[in-house]
Order: sequence, then C-alpha cells, then structure tokens
Amino acid sequence: MLLGVMSDSHDNLEAVSTALKIFRDEDIEVLIHLGDIISPFTFMRIIEFPAKIIVLLGNNDGDTVYLKEIAIKAGVTVKQNIHILNIDGKKMLLVHGFGTVEQTKEIIDSIAFSGKYDVVLYGHTHKAEAYTIGKSLVLNPGEVCGYLTNKKSVAVIDTTTMKYRIIEF
Repeated sequence: MLLGVMSDSHDNLEAVSTALKIFRDEDIEVLIHLGDIISPFTFMRIIEFPAKIIVLLGNNDGDTVYLKEIAIKAGVTVKQNIHILNIDGKKMLLVHGFGTVEQTKEIIDSIAFSGKYDVVLYGHTHKAEAYTIGKSLVLNPGEVCGYLTNKKSVAVIDTTTMKYRIIEF
C-alpha cells in the first residue's frame, strides 16, 4: 500500500495543493497528515483528497472542535497528537511532536529504540529526515509550508517493500 505523509502545512494553500497533486500522481491510497494544518479552510482542501485520510492535530492547530466536526462529517480519522495504526501488517506510531526540536527527537528515538513499531512517523520539527533504529523506520516528511527551512516536502512510503522517498517541491 502506498502512504502519502505530510506535516506542518501552516495554511500554505498553494503548497498543500502541490502536495496533494504529488500524492494523486503517486496513486496514494492513504494520506497521513502529522499535524499543524492550522485552519478549517486548509483542512477542507486536504479532505477533498480521494483516499483514506488520517490526521493528527498538532500544537498550532486552531479551532480543533470545528476541525473534528468537519472530519466526522467527511469520514476522516482525526486524533490528538498521537495515534497507533496497523497497515499491511506494519505497526505504526504517528506523532506530531513534543516541545522543542531536541525534545521531540529524543522522545521519537526512544520510542523507535523500543522496537515496538515498524514505522515511527513524526512532524513538528519541520526537518525532513529518514533513518532506522533497530527494526524501526523513523521518518519525518518535513514541512509542506516551507516557512522555516525554505524546503517544501512530503514523503511516500510503500508498506509492502518498506521503501520510501522524501519528495521536495
């Protein structure tokens, strides 16, 4: 199964549209957003994507009550900051992030080191990276918005082969 992973949109609608086009071109079957969409109008754009959608709320998301209402009406899964997911026999932990960049990395690496998850996906730091710790793939798709790093990126993961790509745009 092909997963499209994005994070930290921060209301950059043009970048969100480009990310969604990349996912359409890649024939993504499940879209995962790891938090900091920010506003309902950006969320409305994301939920138009024609696939299963799983969204985490991040530390900067605004009207979370309304975001959850929109999600329920659209049949979209929305979780607060963290979610465990099983896809294709792979146990995945989805996390937005915690505190500072350093704190997030320390927590994420500790979780990956536990060996309980095949994949640990996180956002919050705005920095795209992927590496393995033990049996766990640790991946941050970077930021869709491009505001902090001047790099806009998303990730695609094939859960059958466990191959992944970080795509800058």
